[in-house]
Amino acid sequence: MSVVHAGDAEVHEMHGATFTSYVAPRTGSGELCAWRLDIKPDTTGVAHSVTREEVLYLLDGELRVTVEGVTHTVIKGDAVLVPAGATLRVDNLGPTTATAWVSTSVGLEGVLADGTRITPPWVS
Repeated sequence: MSVVHAGDAEVHEMHGATFTSYVAPRTGSGELCAWRLDIKPDTTGVAHSVTREEVLYLLDGELRVTVEGVTHTVIKGDAVLVPAGATLRVDNLGPTTATAWVSTSVGLEGVLADGTRITPPWVS
């Protein structure tokens, strides 16, 4: 068993959000990745598809999550399953930072609308 202390987590910024990586290959995981996602108020996300299933569990705040063109309001305690290959956009239109715990499998890539593929550093 490995323990990743909060002070050892890696912090990354992208598209108005903060990704705090706890579980990834760099911390000894061979299969799973997990991070805390903090999205600032009044942030419209960037639409992208994901190459692996992804689960978002909302810890605090409220998000508007669009998966494959269907939009849901997600509140504290709600979970969202994003299928592999699905297009996703996460917006925080509220006045406070929203925080989620996100899990996926090693190898996830994000694919932007123009076809650009991104391997996020928080899953490496």
